[in-house]
Amino acid sequence: MIINLRHLQCALEIQEKGTIQAAAKQIHLTQSALTQGINKLEDELKLRLFERTNSGMFATVGGARFLQRVSRAFDHLHDFAAALFSSDKIKKYQFVRSVTSRQLIALISICEVKSYTAAAKNLGLTQPTLHRAIKDLETLSALKLFTRSPTGVEPSWRARQLSRYASLFFVELHQGMEEIAEARGQMDGRLRIGCLPLALGNIVPECVLNLLADYPKAQISIVDGPYEEQLQGLLNGQLDVIIGALRSQLPHKDIIQQKLFNDELSIVVKADHDFAKRSTLSDIELQSLAWVVPSKGVPARQVFDDLFAQRGLPQPSAIIECSAMAAIRGLLMHSERAALLPARQVVAEVKSGQLAVCPLPLKGTKREIGLTTRLNWQPTRIQQQFLTILHTHCTGLKDTMSLN
Repeated sequence: MIINLRHLQCALEIQEKGTIQAAAKQIHLTQSALTQGINKLEDELKLRLFERTNSGMFATVGGARFLQRVSRAFDHLHDFAAALFSSDKIKKYQFVRSVTSRQLIALISICEVKSYTAAAKNLGLTQPTLHRAIKDLETLSALKLFTRSPTGVEPSWRARQLSRYASLFFVELHQGMEEIAEARGQMDGRLRIGCLPLALGNIVPECVLNLLADYPKAQISIVDGPYEEQLQGLLNGQLDVIIGALRSQLPHKDIIQQKLFNDELSIVVKADHDFAKRSTLSDIELQSLAWVVPSKGVPARQVFDDLFAQRGLPQPSAIIECSAMAAIRGLLMHSERAALLPARQVVAEVKSGQLAVCPLPLKGTKREIGLTTRLNWQPTRIQQQFLTILHTHCTGLKDTMSLN
């Protein structure tokens, strides 16, 4: 559903001013045009936003909740307008009042695929229509948003910034419509989880299955991948939450991290490895191992580097960098290599006799496991229920966990 942004702005003005007359005067529309716009918006949403009385118009309970989402959505457009026209209130106002859904959708699509041809095909539009939408947006923002490249077009930094704000704008509107459905008992909203490699074993799957037991029609996506990709997905509204090892320093001002528990890493090798049952290893033996390790910048890699630094040992040279759990399992099972992993990550392989967790205690291998969300993110009922399940599940885990 493509909602007319002007109709949404009209609804916000009516909520603030309390009457059609005052709202119409504020946004320079006739009362009849404003009334028609609100009626059309209510028909599209299948929701009565306002109670009409002799003393004015007052938001219904459902209307107030939806309009809160609308207000949050427009905050993103106001933030971008402020970045563009920091000292010009008139231009900021004109931008937010004049930008359209079609322009923002066109921008998001082209930024994603970097091609007018592909974007037009994805959106079911002609290329001239798409070009016109972007040209109007460039005029409105006083920016050149795209430049030609050998493979298509390349978005400017401002274009990528606006695309992010536009994506978050639509995420808020979509969540508002999901909350309308939730109020009617239609619990089929979305939850998109970023799950970091080497992080949590069965915790996320178990929590998702518990959520689906409560809301079997919920639409769940679990995305695995490098932290940098998932962070961009979170910032652009493509993910709702990232679960895994927390970063020691926040990589972006618009996210927050929340610790769930501490986790320790163990040395994992194949079941018949010479060190599989050793509770002590000399520095020479530790140095002699060939390792499978995550890439630089990952918390588990920092733990690995610190393990040798604390012992005054040079970093091993016989390493393979890998964060894909399936590949790590294969490398360990078919070689003499070792890896630092959460013990719970390999419970099934240990039980089946394929891998072993060395009983050697390792000091200084603690990582903080938790969830990362956008700053001021407001979850829907389904999303909040998942967080509740996750917190309950993790409360039952010991602060420092070892399943040796």
